[in-house]
Parts: sequence; C-alpha cells; structure tokens
Amino acid sequence: MADTVRAAVQVAPRTIEVREFPRPKTGPDDGLLRVEANGVCGSDVEIYKGRLGSMARENPRPFVPGHEPMGVIEEVGERAAARWGVKPGDRVAVEVVVPCRSCHRCLTGRYQSCPNRKYGHGVTPTDTEPAVWGGFAEYMYLSPGSILHPIDPTLPAEVAAMFNPLGAGVRWACHLGGVRLGDTVLILGAGQRGLAAVIAARAAGAGTIIVTGLEADAHKLALAREFGAGHTIVVDGEHAADTVERVREITSGELADVVLELTPTAAAPVTDALLAARHGGRVVLAGLKGHREIPLRTDLIINRALTVVGAFGVDARAYAEAIGIIESRRYPLEKMHTHSFGLDDTALAIETLGGEVPGEAAVHISVHPHA
Repeated sequence: MADTVRAAVQVAPRTIEVREFPRPKTGPDDGLLRVEANGVCGSDVEIYKGRLGSMARENPRPFVPGHEPMGVIEEVGERAAARWGVKPGDRVAVEVVVPCRSCHRCLTGRYQSCPNRKYGHGVTPTDTEPAVWGGFAEYMYLSPGSILHPIDPTLPAEVAAMFNPLGAGVRWACHLGGVRLGDTVLILGAGQRGLAAVIAARAAGAGTIIVTGLEADAHKLALAREFGAGHTIVVDGEHAADTVERVREITSGELADVVLELTPTAAAPVTDALLAARHGGRVVLAGLKGHREIPLRTDLIINRALTVVGAFGVDARAYAEAIGIIESRRYPLEKMHTHSFGLDDTALAIETLGGEVPGEAAVHISVHPHA
C-alpha cells in the first residue's frame, strides 16, 4: 500500500498542480475514502478562474478542490464505523460541510451554519493536516465530523457522483421552493442544477416546468425537455425571447408559482425572477454572483407579496432524497454525464465544464482519480 497520495492542488487562479502528500494516518474516530469519482461543479469553475472562494483573495492558500466526492471506505476506525454505520468496502457519498456535531445549531438541525466549522471537503487548505480534504485526490481524509451517505455500489460511478447537483435540485425546488402538485415552476439556468431541479420538480408533481438557457445551451435545453420541462426559452442570440413575457404567454397571465434563479454571475435574471413570479409566489435565489452588487427591486417583493429565499448548499435530507431518486433509476441520468477525466486532467475537466474547450458541449463532468 503506497505511503503517498496523489492529489490535484489549486495553487493560484487557473493553476492546478498534481502533488503527492503523505497518506493520512487514521485512528478510532476517523477514516479514509478511496475516491471513485468527484463531480465538477460550476463553483469549481468560478474558483478556478479566481472569481470565488479563496482564489479570489490576495495570497490564496493552496487546497485540494472537489466538494462532490463519492467512493469506497478504505479505512475506518472502530468508533467512526459505529457512528457512521459503515465498514471497509462500503460505498458512500460525502458532504462538503464538516460540522462540530455538538453545538446548539448542529443539535437543532442547522449544522450548515455551525459556528465551530474549521474544515470542509474540497475547500480546506493543504497546510491543514492531513492535507487531502478534497475529492480531486486518490484518497480523501474523513474527519470525525464528516457526514456520509450510503449509496448503491452497483450504480455507475459517474451517475452516483450526481448526488450533489441532484441534492441541490431537490432542496431548492422542493424544500425551499415548496413545489406542490400542479405548480408552475420557472427555472432560470439550464446547468446541472437546473436540470436536477427539473427532475425534482417533476418528481414532486409540478404541472408546468419552464427552463431558460443561452443559445449555446441547446443540448442542455433538450435534456430539460426530456426530463420533464414543457417549455424552454432561449434568452440570447438571434431568436432570444423576453423571459417574463414568454412566461406570461405560457401561463395565460398567471405567471409562476415557484421561480428558481440559478444563473452564475448574471444580474438581469434576478429581476426576471421577481417579475415572473405570481402574486404570493416563491423565489429561490441560488445563483452566486461573485460578490457583484445586484440591483434588487424591493417594491416588487412587497407589492407582489413574494417570499424570497436564499439557498445555501444542500443538507442531509436533500442528499438522502436525491440518492433515493438516483437509486430508483426512474430517470435517464446517464444522459446528463458527458465527460470523465483522470486526475492529471483536472484543470482540463474544469475548463471543459466552463465551456472553454472548443467543440465540447459539457453538462455533467466527473474526475476519476484512479482512472
């Protein structure tokens, strides 16, 4: 068994190096994951470019990215095995958040806002022992506070690795958006999480699902229709449509019960989201804008009696329900997966998802460290 672990390390904006680190030593309360696959997220693209996270700060600290890791338990301590309910050889998905599990917020189910968080998978600097906290590594350290979810070992790794985007779709559409039977749902953005929200909304019984995208997103909009969207709107290019007016036409003036704003960095869709929601509707804001100041028309919120909710990540309930959807095999999720890369091509994987590789139309991409 090797004494070192290879990992992709982001050291600066647009700079990723494959380095070797000492293999983490495990005790009774922690473990080690053999990473099978780690999905590439849109936030990975923005961090890679230096627009978000530690790479957007002066003097960024190198770290191992990869906050969507899934794989097989390689080592696990006795107490950790009892706490997590796992044994060596079990396949699990791992959450990014590593809470303390003992403060008031953790004990009342608000562990995502744990004030004692020191670590996170895919975000912790390599100078924090034992360095390999992210999923773009052959092996990833599992700390005593890590949160694990069992996942079907017979699923293809690239499909199992969709637990995070699908979890986002479940939480944002159903738990925060409150999609109910027969609702009209507008999803602004046709990325992985937009498509996942289509699946979640359809599973919840939505009546009409509308998805927006760019002209370059034709392949994603086609998938949205296959997954259950009744209408798609192209918002740029020669055949661009006005989102709000098109929603008004589709709904005969009723507008949307639930609107999910999932576009990265763009400002205009925030106003579109407020204008396209019906009186008394719900708007979920989940698209990070990279610290841009976005004009917010508060009169729209007041006069339309809107409920506006900020979506922060995915929680345990959403992960569990998303994994249930994946394991049900009711949806052709394999059609979302377009590219698999090895560890040495991590930067290329991120650039491909970011649309920077000519001729490549990406939707879901995963990095497989042992490929």
